[in-house]
Amino acid sequence: MSEKNIFDEMWGSDGQLRAPYAEFNTWFEGENPARLRAKQREAEEVFRLMGITFNVYGRTEAEERLIPFDIIPRIIAAREWQKLSKGIEQRVRAINAFLHDVYNRQEIIKAGRVPREMIANNDAFLPQMLGMTPPGGIYTHIVGVDLVRTSDDDFYVLEDNARTPSGVSYMLENRETMLQMFPELFAKNKVQSIQNYPADLRRSLAACAPAACDGDPTVAVLTPGIYNSAYYEHAFLADQMGVELVEGHDLRVVDGRVAMRTTRGYEPIDVLYRRIDDEYLDPLSFNPKSALGVPGIMDVYRAGGITIANAPGTGIADDKAIYSYMPDIVEFYTGEKAILKNVPTWRCSETDDLGYVLDNLEDLVVKEVHGSGGYGMLIGPTASKKEIETFRRKLKARPNNYIAQPTLSLSSVPIFNKAGLTPRHVDLRPYVQCSPNGINITPGGLTRVALKQGSLVVNSSQGGGTKDTWVLED
Repeated sequence: MSEKNIFDEMWGSDGQLRAPYAEFNTWFEGENPARLRAKQREAEEVFRLMGITFNVYGRTEAEERLIPFDIIPRIIAAREWQKLSKGIEQRVRAINAFLHDVYNRQEIIKAGRVPREMIANNDAFLPQMLGMTPPGGIYTHIVGVDLVRTSDDDFYVLEDNARTPSGVSYMLENRETMLQMFPELFAKNKVQSIQNYPADLRRSLAACAPAACDGDPTVAVLTPGIYNSAYYEHAFLADQMGVELVEGHDLRVVDGRVAMRTTRGYEPIDVLYRRIDDEYLDPLSFNPKSALGVPGIMDVYRAGGITIANAPGTGIADDKAIYSYMPDIVEFYTGEKAILKNVPTWRCSETDDLGYVLDNLEDLVVKEVHGSGGYGMLIGPTASKKEIETFRRKLKARPNNYIAQPTLSLSSVPIFNKAGLTPRHVDLRPYVQCSPNGINITPGGLTRVALKQGSLVVNSSQGGGTKDTWVLED
């Protein structure tokens, strides 16, 4: 992949400054580089003092790291965002309809648009959800849609995050940090606000309260605890929403409701925003060894005594093999062609696709179907011969566990370093809130940036950082 073919979001393919960056560039050229370097260090210190960290796993012990933050914003024009928003809303509506269908009438399977075995043999499919419709018909209360850009008008969905999408706290803290350090920039650029996200989230969750709710809904955030990689975010969101942060040992089933321990005794919860995986949610229904969940919560859920956000079983929509059917899924449930493109995908579970992938490993990106965080993947063009051969053995041993995609020319956005402005590859994760009252898409989202030159891996666990994302007003 030649760097000459990379679309630069600030300077464009023709090397001309793109309109969304005009005001920013005028400001930047008038700035003292020494002042900006000091501001970059100041931002790092703010993140350190606030404890904005994450844990990296895979070593003997989890390692806590600071999230790298770059002070150069990623800027998106209003017209670009309007197109993206329409595509995101269409996709999220289709995902929610798909989940309702596969756990109920399974019309898409009967129509032959998605193979039955792709659902029945999927580890993320929960038979316990069959025949179940969550309160308000909402399965995906919070969705993160990962997008990449390849040209002025071409955006692709890289993957869908319908289980427990993370990173929204970084989006909010990035904006808060930029507002504090560069207030003059926001006076020059009309940037759409994202600060209402926590209040909007609480309102959206409350709108999904179950039939058993009596009065104002009580919302709580369920965390696995302080050793979880996203614990900072769990605590941040609970605090920002003004709701309780609870762990499994704080909860029990009382009189057919899930209740949390308080100084006044146990009080019912109406909506539980859970940040633990399905497997650990209820030891009576899933993993009997789990100490993170609540025994009996699934019985309460099925009886309409609590809303669990996101609904159990939504992980099937995250499956990267199911992802390859998303254009069909969107068309089946909306009657429209998908606005946002999918990345072409080879399903290694299929013999012909597997043969092609094995023959072209050095040119492809190979991912685990349930993988996340940049772990368990191969980027062929940057991999060594030894890494490719190791992955070849993995593919042959468990072909159902992998999909492959071409190596996209991800767009770049400048970062600030010793050389001044230097392009680095980025992706974008907009956050979507769903309730019976409608779909709310936060303008912008979390821009993740590959800080290593030439790297296409933007995940913080793999050395990536984050940027503030600006969507300009009309």
